[in-house]
Amino acid sequence: MTHPFDIELETILPATPEQVWEAIATGPGTDSWFMGRNEVEPREGGTTVMDTGGHREEAEITAYEPGKRFATRTPTAEDGRFMALEYLIEGRDGGSTVLRVVHSGMLGDDWQDEYDALRRGWPFHLHTLREYLTHFPGRTAAPVFAVVARPDGPPARQIRAAITRALSLPTPVTAGARAHAAPAGLPPLEGEVVWADDERIGIRTADGLYTFHNAEGLALMFHHLFGPDTDGAEAAWQKWLAELLG
Repeated sequence: MTHPFDIELETILPATPEQVWEAIATGPGTDSWFMGRNEVEPREGGTTVMDTGGHREEAEITAYEPGKRFATRTPTAEDGRFMALEYLIEGRDGGSTVLRVVHSGMLGDDWQDEYDALRRGWPFHLHTLREYLTHFPGRTAAPVFAVVARPDGPPARQIRAAITRALSLPTPVTAGARAHAAPAGLPPLEGEVVWADDERIGIRTADGLYTFHNAEGLALMFHHLFGPDTDGAEAAWQKWLAELLG
């Protein structure tokens, strides 16, 4: 049985409407702060594609007004499920922009868990967007995704503890803490915690935005790398995560 949902958020971003549009309505821009690898066909009626670890999700562009409004909608599944996403952009004096996000649609039988995950996730994603526009304006990132999923795996608190130790972070993890890691085959990670809640740790370095996510039997990483040499980074981070969780 489906259940309707609606999530609305608003944030002020330190960027012009044109810069915000590039971040939310182009593939390279979305790659630099959101999830997966993204493609955007730039027209109303066009298609967006998000590929996350081989999971491909398509949506139709239902509104395409550069610098003002961008909206998408996934096809309606047999059980009635779909998701619609709308971004509304409004410029402010001083070069800042108000971005309003409306995420709505129909969820499935486990709608409460899905809704809670979406409600918790959006503030983090908008924070990452702000970090991107503040610290990496005009640049685009190579997205990195890694996952270890084991239905009978360790509890979330154990996964969180392993990630915290591997990043040389104190417990509890708080914003402003310094992180250090040395993944094999990659430059050392040296950065500052910019987000910390029960599920996620976000770290900003001189050349990237790094996200470490923990759940029951599940560890995820969504990284956005702005450095010049990113070849092999995804495989190296996948190996790091798999070895970390045994």
